[in-house]
Amino acid sequence: MPGLKFRVLLDSVEKDEVFRDIAINDDLNFEQFYVAVLDAFGFENDQMASFFVSDSEWNKGEELCLMDMSFGNEDSEAPQEMADAMLREKIQSPKQRFILVHDFISMWIFLIELQEIMDEDVDNAQLLMSVGEIPEHMKKNPGEALENMKFKTEVDESLKDFDMDNYDDDLMGDGFENIDDLDI
Repeated sequence: MPGLKFRVLLDSVEKDEVFRDIAINDDLNFEQFYVAVLDAFGFENDQMASFFVSDSEWNKGEELCLMDMSFGNEDSEAPQEMADAMLREKIQSPKQRFILVHDFISMWIFLIELQEIMDEDVDNAQLLMSVGEIPEHMKKNPGEALENMKFKTEVDESLKDFDMDNYDDDLMGDGFENIDDLDI
């Protein structure tokens, strides 16, 4: 059971790089790797997330979801769950890449690349290196950001005289009361 060393880069438009190097055994599953990534960046495990197996161009491939969200829909094939996918099963190259999307509202995106296959085992996931801090504006709770926004609305002057009590007459004009009255 070799250890795997991954570089996990927070995708951001910021000039400063923010990444963590994490070592983890290849016999662990993606849910355990997900928790290690969250711990390394200081995130809570309270959001939905998915890994995507990626190619050398960072194109998304197979999805590994945190939990089954198919809601029993038998028409489509549900992605494999993180807990059911072992890391070693998805390593297809010595520089294997994954994309992790954490929190589908805030869209935290992590670009993950295998750096090294180590000879020794890793007992527990280990944070080997931490570079950079998450920018303050990215830490903001999306709900707080929405509360602070000012929305402008315009009043449609043509609706000022709209009579709510007689709206069916205003809208239908010809005494429509039932769909059965239509000549179809």
